Formats: sequence, C-alpha cells, structure tokens
Amino acid sequence: MYDQPRPRAHPSRTAMTLDQMLERVRYEGAYPTRERAAEAVHHVLSALGRQLTGDERVDLAQCLPVEAALTLTAQVPDAGPLTGWGFVKDLAARTGATPATVRWDTGAVFAIVTRLAGPDLLARILHRLPDGYALLFGQPELRRPQPTAA
Repeated sequence: MYDQPRPRAHPSRTAMTLDQMLERVRYEGAYPTRERAAEAVHHVLSALGRQLTGDERVDLAQCLPVEAALTLTAQVPDAGPLTGWGFVKDLAARTGATPATVRWDTGAVFAIVTRLAGPDLLARILHRLPDGYALLFGQPELRRPQPTAA
C-alpha cells in the first residue's frame, strides 16, 4: 500500500523548482558549474535517503522539488544508522571524494534543505538522526541527555 500524499506542512511557502534549488546550491557551495551543484545534490540527498526514515523522510520529500524528492526516497534506508561523521566518511568512500569535499558538499546542500524544511521539520529530522548531523545542517550540536542507570 502506498502512502497517500500529505498536504504541505507550510502551504504558504513558495515551492522551489529543481533549477532554483541547483542555482542556490551552486551559489552556497561556490561551485563553478551547475553540473557540479547537481552532482552534490544527488550524492548528498541519496546519502540522506539512506539514513532518514519515518514521517520525517516523507515530510522532507514533500518540501523538496520533485526530482530531489525522488532522489531522497529512492534510497533504501541502511540497517545501521551512521553518526554525522560516519555519514561523511561513508559518502566519501562511495563517491571517491575526500571527507573535506564531502563535508563542503553536504553543507551546501543541507543549507538549502534547511531553508526548505523549516525549523520545525528540521528539529524533527535532527531528533531522528544520530549525533553529529546538526553541525552538517549548520545548527548548534546540543548534547542529548544520557539515560541514567536506575
């Protein structure tokens, strides 16, 4: 059974086209070409799609341009979640790029994803993901309370 489309969380937000998203990522990442920005978007959203599950995945997909949403949701989530640093290392290994380049690409793409998602959805996404993702999204990394032994 397929999920039914949900109304957009922020109907007043103007939808962004893929071309607009790529231009914003190109500007944010200071990429020399639109193709390089598109490559960064594809790799980063694919990697995020392997980590993000549940309603947050569905809600984020609805905030993205259709083509970007398909890239995110086409990925089967990994069985074991990765920390933020693990995310960067895994993506570097998959793409053959250096961790520094992947970190740059991730920051450029996530800056736009952050704007599209809005603060409420971003907070839910960060709550679902393991430690280390807040910094990738340009947010302060707050320590999660550790369970106390009873």
